[in-house]
Amino acid sequence: MQLNVAGKRCHVGTGGKPFDPACSPYPPLLLVHGAANDRDCWRRVAGGLSAAGCALLVPDLPGHGLSAGPALRSVEELADWLPALLDAVGVERAVLVGHSMGSLVTLECAARHPQHVSQLALLGASAPMPVADALLSRATTHPDSVVRMMTEYSHTLQFLLTGGGGHGVWGPGVTLAIMRRSPPGVLAIDLANCNDYARGLEAAAQVACPTLLLVGRRDRMTPRRNLPPLQAALRQFIRVEIADCGHAMMNEQPQAVVDNLLSFLASTATPPAVPAAAKPDR
Repeated sequence: MQLNVAGKRCHVGTGGKPFDPACSPYPPLLLVHGAANDRDCWRRVAGGLSAAGCALLVPDLPGHGLSAGPALRSVEELADWLPALLDAVGVERAVLVGHSMGSLVTLECAARHPQHVSQLALLGASAPMPVADALLSRATTHPDSVVRMMTEYSHTLQFLLTGGGGHGVWGPGVTLAIMRRSPPGVLAIDLANCNDYARGLEAAAQVACPTLLLVGRRDRMTPRRNLPPLQAALRQFIRVEIADCGHAMMNEQPQAVVDNLLSFLASTATPPAVPAAAKPDR
């Protein structure tokens, strides 16, 4: 669906069915993609969540996919944009689910706008999230070489060799194709956003809602050895690892992502308020 968010056109996926929070067992889920990606990186995960009855908002971030630009130039700006998206659809609170750069955006949003966040899921997260200087410079001058390297490092060797389920489909090619169609300049902006964001641990300490850390055990982009500072800063979290999975977990192990998100939602859902018992007449 098309929305007007902060005066700009925003394209939002809804998991293949009309957006109707009243029919969902949980608050709406807002799925936030990573650097040089768009809503289609969530396609297989969104399908599974939608089939489970969840109401979904899967936006192209500003300047990405079919959403109007320009791309925003800081994690903080993107974090402030998410509540504007929720306002555009009349949603007060949502479950924020972010992958890679999106995990930084949702983390910052949960710290800055806690009234809008019921639960938080961070996929492929690291705080800080440094990017090598060589990648930052080549993202501007040789973007295709950078997205090819990111594709290689985002998947396990096994998936690089055999992923895709046969029928002539090369699984990692999905990740590569999405990044290759990213508008010019967006890759460099997004990588700089990741590299420049310095508030991650401070933001994590401010997050009060239940948080899921979903980790690919063989992630080479945001390896699990980087997680202890983030874990130490969070007040309450559940950490789950997906075996034999790299950074691009929504492509490599989509059903595991769906199952773990649904399990997290079920275990942390706020029970409905029970009306106070009527006082007996005297």
